[in-house]
Amino acid sequence: MSSLTYDLTLAGLSVGSAAALTGVGLIVTYRATGVLNFAHGAIAMVCAYVLRQCVVEWGWPLWAGAVVTLLILAPLMGMVLERFVFRPLSVRGGDPAQTLVASIGVFVLLVGGAALLWGQGARDDAPELVSADPWGQLAVVLVLAAGVGAVIRWTRFGRELRAVVDDRGLAVLGGIDADRVAAAGWAFGAFTAGLTGVLLAPYVRLDPYGLPLLVMEVVAVAVAARMRSLPVAVVVALGVGVAQSQLTRLHPSGRAEPLLQAVGANLFVVALLVACLALPRIGTRDALPRTATARVPTPQGAWIVAVILFLIPLGFAGSDLHTSVQVPALGVVLLSLVVVTGRGGQISLGQAAYAGLGALFTALLAAGRFPGLPRLPELAALAVAVVLVAPLGLLTGWPAITRRGLALALATFAVGVGVSRFVFAQPYATSGLSLDRPAGFEGDRAYYVLELALLTLALLTTHALRRGRTGRALAALRDHESGASAAGVQVPALKLLAFVAGAALAALGGGMLGMGLRAFDPTAYDPVRGLLWFAAVVVLGADSTLGALAAAALLVGLDAGARGGVAAALVGVLAVLVGRFPGGPYEAVRRLRPRREARLTATGLRARGRLRRALRTAAPPTADPGTARPGTPRRADPDGAEQGTPRQSRSPTPHAADGAPAPPRPPAEGRAVLTTHHLQARYDGFTALDGVDLTVPPGRITAIIGPNGAGKTTLFHCLAGTVRPSQGQVRYGNRDITRLPAHARTRLGIARTFQQLAIFPTLTVAENVRVGAEQGRTPDPATVDRALRLFALDGPLRDAPAADLPTGTLRRVELARALAGAPGVLLLDEPAAGLDTAEVTALARILRALAADGTALLVVEHDLDLVADLADVVHVMTAGRIIASGPPAHVLDTLDARETAV
Repeated sequence: MSSLTYDLTLAGLSVGSAAALTGVGLIVTYRATGVLNFAHGAIAMVCAYVLRQCVVEWGWPLWAGAVVTLLILAPLMGMVLERFVFRPLSVRGGDPAQTLVASIGVFVLLVGGAALLWGQGARDDAPELVSADPWGQLAVVLVLAAGVGAVIRWTRFGRELRAVVDDRGLAVLGGIDADRVAAAGWAFGAFTAGLTGVLLAPYVRLDPYGLPLLVMEVVAVAVAARMRSLPVAVVVALGVGVAQSQLTRLHPSGRAEPLLQAVGANLFVVALLVACLALPRIGTRDALPRTATARVPTPQGAWIVAVILFLIPLGFAGSDLHTSVQVPALGVVLLSLVVVTGRGGQISLGQAAYAGLGALFTALLAAGRFPGLPRLPELAALAVAVVLVAPLGLLTGWPAITRRGLALALATFAVGVGVSRFVFAQPYATSGLSLDRPAGFEGDRAYYVLELALLTLALLTTHALRRGRTGRALAALRDHESGASAAGVQVPALKLLAFVAGAALAALGGGMLGMGLRAFDPTAYDPVRGLLWFAAVVVLGADSTLGALAAAALLVGLDAGARGGVAAALVGVLAVLVGRFPGGPYEAVRRLRPRREARLTATGLRARGRLRRALRTAAPPTADPGTARPGTPRRADPDGAEQGTPRQSRSPTPHAADGAPAPPRPPAEGRAVLTTHHLQARYDGFTALDGVDLTVPPGRITAIIGPNGAGKTTLFHCLAGTVRPSQGQVRYGNRDITRLPAHARTRLGIARTFQQLAIFPTLTVAENVRVGAEQGRTPDPATVDRALRLFALDGPLRDAPAADLPTGTLRRVELARALAGAPGVLLLDEPAAGLDTAEVTALARILRALAADGTALLVVEHDLDLVADLADVVHVMTAGRIIASGPPAHVLDTLDARETAV
């Protein structure tokens, strides 16, 4: 081995060791808590600064500073974060959206706090804890990885850790102290972060922004290890580190030289892009910043105040106006997050990249340096830049089609880092590139007027994407992606629309920001800015355009009027608290405001009593489904649970308006039949369906029963289009629909409901139903009113937010939405769940009327008394097969005989 190769290998092992430490810490924290700690790099940076403060500023011995930093401060930071930030989120259910935002909030808070304490300049005098010889660092990494692996695999604590990650609630019921396990995981993760920081600080820039980003770039090693395998993380880290070091030997020539050199110097970024795009199953739980409650409306008069505040700077002069011109531009950038994240519910941590591309393309076009295009005036250059950047939104929009949650967050973050490293850092983006303002708008006041006009245009665009049919579809996508697809929303196309529109708005704002500063500054669009912008928009109300404008004013105003880092620190504090107030500050104010209980007067009490007596007198007797078959004992479902227990709900009883359950339909014999042929489905070697043949004829109610694990749900998903079978066909009439997605089947006329309610809580009852009508195969505005009347959802209830309604009412809302699209086939997954006895009776009456009107109904239901009273044909499933079929009386009596014989 040559001396150069050997030296480069040693250098690569040194870098790879630090990356391996990061991977080990991230994996341990993730396995102990289920949280990808985005603040890992910020903790590393803080520990590096503290060690420098102790040794360089205060003159402590190196060993004393290391003990305080690594053995006291770092673990203490981890335990504090677990106790006061992430434990409350876990106790309340661990919503991944809030957890992700809180993690980013900690990152932003620590970065802002470090900038306040130590300034934003880079330091090059960090103490060296371990010599440059990589063998010591490598030994530390291997010992830590081996020790942690042994603890996780062979000790009681490791078993407890795995149990807590799998199901925290169940682990607690089993006697495991989940808080202790999580605290230990966070303490160790913070320790490894601190060790990474103090090892890297002597060899890289020690500043509040560079070191955290450098550490987060190597998250690729944890992703490549699927957030589980410590040996894989160590091997990948060392391999990438050595490869990156060896690539420095190459000296390419030609036009591609700068890009190839950038790839060689940023191989961990390349690995991050590849890992995030090739491994979509990391963190597949929803991590959408969805609002659990109804959207809080903007207070009256708030827009008037906002307009006045944005007009006030026209009276400024000098530096004050020079600072103010940044606010409308940043406001446009943040509006892009309102579209993508607030309305579409998609994680986007890379919007800074699109803003930077907008500024860069505007500067290149205005300077005549954009390949293939002539020199353009500044305003025309801005417009063309927006058109060029908008399609690049597919860089994040395309991965979003198949990724959600943590996988999507990492993919968008990776795109932002990649653009920063491989585009903004190239010579053509920084050497001799200036940007002037449009002719006639050179002055600050004139340019501010132009910005207000462009901001108004951006607000109108955002308003159009948040209202009407598109706005309701985006809200449905945000609230419940599977439910939106079942309602007929074209989810993939809608995701692409959100990201493309977001990229266009971000490019417009980035170009405006560049012209306002009269230069293209790559540091203004680095990935850390993207995290800060994302956190600011979410904490001030992700779905609020006014919140985006307030965030822009906050970020610019605080950093301009005070020491840099104040805005980041404040946004970080608010993001850490986002779990308590997910709807933003308006919801926080509403919760803190004391509520007044409504009380009836004496006259009202008397009127209510007379009304109740009149209703009791007029109410006709209703049949109890549990006693629909006289002389038959209460049945148990095939897995042994007794049925017929009255359900509890506080929603009113549904009824059919005027006795007409639905508009006239074609006769049953003219409708298509839904069938399956030799359907098979497998999951990881397990056969869930084994050659199922099923026919769902029009005008009939077909029921499927069977024990848990029989394959009922898998069959249901194959029919609805949410699961693709491994073999066999699903046909609708003469058409093979086996490969059609759920939304396409809905538009053909196959609607479904869910066992777990699929409601859009931020929309009203009428808007929920309207989504189904608009996306259905026969859009008709009158169908919304008919569906509302059918399920007794008209009147004041139609405008009530769905988030505030009881389960029984929401079940009716879901059914009304399914029927609003005029389906030919209705798939019902336990439709009686959450309904009381009277509501079940009314539901059965409506379903019979629909079947009589020609609709084909397939019901998966555990209530055998309801099945006996309702179905025309019953199929019994077990072990993925249909073992019995026929009329309800025959099939259920046969099951009773079998149970008696057993």
